[in-house]
Amino acid sequence: MERIWLKHYPAGVPADIDVTQYSSLVELLEESFAKFADRKAFICMDKAITYRELDEMSTALGAYLQSLGLEKGARVALMMPNVLQYPISTAAVLRAGYSVVNVNPLYTPRELEHQLKDSGAETIIVLENFAATVQQVLGKTSLKHVIVGSMGDLLGFKGVIVNLVVRRVKKMVPPFSIPRAVTFNTAVAAGRGLKLNRPRITPDDVAFLQYTGGTTGVSKGATLLHRNIVANVLQNDAWLQPALKNPPHVDQLFIVCALPLYHIFALTACYLLAVRAGGVNLLIPNPRDLPGFVKELAKYQINSFPAVNTLYNGLLNTPGFDKLDFSKLKTSFGGGMATQKPVAEKWLAVTGCALSEGYGLSETSPTLTCNPADADKFSGSIGLPVPSTYLSIRDDDGNELPLGQAGEICAKGPQVMAGYWNRPDETARVMTSDGYFRTGDIGVMDENGYTKIVDRKKDMILVSGFNVYPNEIEEVIASHPGVLECAVIGVTDAKTSEAVKAFIVRKDPSLTAEEIIKFCGTQLTNYKVPKQIEFRTELPKTNVGKILRRELRDEKKPAAAA
Repeated sequence: MERIWLKHYPAGVPADIDVTQYSSLVELLEESFAKFADRKAFICMDKAITYRELDEMSTALGAYLQSLGLEKGARVALMMPNVLQYPISTAAVLRAGYSVVNVNPLYTPRELEHQLKDSGAETIIVLENFAATVQQVLGKTSLKHVIVGSMGDLLGFKGVIVNLVVRRVKKMVPPFSIPRAVTFNTAVAAGRGLKLNRPRITPDDVAFLQYTGGTTGVSKGATLLHRNIVANVLQNDAWLQPALKNPPHVDQLFIVCALPLYHIFALTACYLLAVRAGGVNLLIPNPRDLPGFVKELAKYQINSFPAVNTLYNGLLNTPGFDKLDFSKLKTSFGGGMATQKPVAEKWLAVTGCALSEGYGLSETSPTLTCNPADADKFSGSIGLPVPSTYLSIRDDDGNELPLGQAGEICAKGPQVMAGYWNRPDETARVMTSDGYFRTGDIGVMDENGYTKIVDRKKDMILVSGFNVYPNEIEEVIASHPGVLECAVIGVTDAKTSEAVKAFIVRKDPSLTAEEIIKFCGTQLTNYKVPKQIEFRTELPKTNVGKILRRELRDEKKPAAAA
């Protein structure tokens, strides 16, 4: 397809990026370590580390990892929330010539065992809060080395108090026993006396194994090469420039990193993007503590805030958030799930900064499309393809559809993964014969190149032969002033094959099902109006805050006969 969207690009954004600018992510990191040595790189719990400290500690940890005898390309798993050890460990693993396997720290032993076995990880760096889970699977995996960090490791004297509170007062560290485990600080100290051998890293070496949520069955590792991630960092950087050039002038880009760094969105849009720009990341270890989060935000003037709809919504409903100083906030990027119009409108009213919704997947490093970073209002679409990216809307047979018709969003670009780790059959299933990646999302592209997602293939509800997309209904319900959060699924119905069911978390305790049905009836065709309403105190979510419709659907299925 001819790139019709290019004529609607913001001024100054190039049609293509130069993917050969860096031979690897390591070259990009080391350039910034040298260029911005005296600047702060990360802040967590009031403790800042500079680019020089990040350079020194990651060199030492990388040298220690090499001393364990790991071969080039070995997989090292990282199992931590947003703490300072995460950026140090990531840089260390990559600089030593290994691949990072990002692990959700809240995984159950079953989920962790699958990911460690599948990736073949030989080493894991884990925060002690989650070490008991590692202990349970140790004997069933290829793990040979365990490095255990603690919340207070890098916080100086304050760290002693933090560890005491975490371990003894809040009892957040379940007992564990891992023979021969080494502490994070011991590993770094040992590495300071060693030399980091600098392996030759090529654009085609594996940087990350990024496991997908497994919504299509078993969790699979998206193989992201150095060139994939470098490309996406440069694409995001180019896209951000028009907003950053707007007044007021900012000396150093300040990014709020509340999304977990083990998730591809934060990894690229917070960590790596900031490092490339010499920016600083404010790490939020527990974004679910919204009052604590607001207190943290009050200490800084923030410039960029990538997040998911649920987090934006949660903050907007937290006392004190509307009193913060947003005068330097230049960009707010929504991703990971559909951004709802009522949330976007309230965000703009409170912060003065419009939400630019973007779209991507673990398999695409992640960004494929985004609304202009300097947009002044919410568009309701996922925006335009970023530089060097091709988007094509196709039918089930892989044929390109005319503009305005709904079909599967397929994408091609330097950020698209090399394939699923050790799963050629699964890779073949998601790639077209002409090299496009099938996203599994249904979208419609307009004549300007803006695409709107109408839903995931499997989330579609079929009511009396009519296609119903949950996103549309959720947006309507979310605009009701008495609703805090909602999710919509299809349930079996004798008359219509499927019917629409809504799960709602109330903002107004007196809200009734009748009110919601009547409200939806004013804005939706009859067959789209929910026939069932269930009120909940909370909805199931991933650790990134994405609502899990799948879990709600699975609850409704009758248990299989014994």
